[in-house]
Amino acid sequence: MAEPKTTRNDSDVAEFLATVADEKRRADAEAVCELMAEVTGAEPAMWGSAIVGFGEYRYKYASGREGNWPAVGMSPRKQALTLYVSTGFEGYDDLMSRLGPHRTSKACLYVKRLSDLDQDVLRELVKGAYEHVNGKTFDSEPI
Repeated sequence: MAEPKTTRNDSDVAEFLATVADEKRRADAEAVCELMAEVTGAEPAMWGSAIVGFGEYRYKYASGREGNWPAVGMSPRKQALTLYVSTGFEGYDDLMSRLGPHRTSKACLYVKRLSDLDQDVLRELVKGAYEHVNGKTFDSEPI
């Protein structure tokens, strides 16, 4: 079985964020990084070359695949600021309706501008997702 490609490493988070070319996207990424650190109480760490993660959980699938992944994380992608919420969004209907403009996929929240979001709602979402998975092991997806 192949090793996961995206793993925690010792790269510098501040250096990574400083490389974000778009000034507004960089400022949003730095603000979300600060928000996630404050809400989780965890230090940011690089996962792969482009994900900033906080905390971690372990997964073990029936297929034999296993590894670690950040409890919550973010990446300043070109198209949108992407927040990784390992729990997914089921059960968060009320929060998602109050969050502000966004798109989601299974466990990703895509945001164009951080200023468009309700910061209190974002904090609550990050906190809930972090507390749900951090430090735990799942025999299937943590959703």
